[in-house]
Amino acid sequence: MIKQNIGILNALLRITCGLTYVAIATVRMIRRPERGGSIFMLIMAALKVAEGIVRYCPVTDVVKRSMDNQASAPTNNANKQTFPSIQDQEIEQLQNDFMENYTK
Repeated sequence: MIKQNIGILNALLRITCGLTYVAIATVRMIRRPERGGSIFMLIMAALKVAEGIVRYCPVTDVVKRSMDNQASAPTNNANKQTFPSIQDQEIEQLQNDFMENYTK
């Protein structure tokens, strides 16, 4: 059995919007049967209705799994650059050297 991953309100919205788009696609198919876009819209709307009924969204599942994998993956510190710390005296010396050499 599939684990439900959307809430009841989300499911009700998917069913409502899905049925609305099914009706719109059906009317478009009746008025202009030569256009193929209505069939695609009908299929997508039917998928939304099905997602709402079973309360499972595969896209949400993939996103949640990828976010969990990123959160649990160890960070690789070898790729991070570390910069040596510079003391205030060194910064002042660099500023003075710059001013002497490049502001003549």
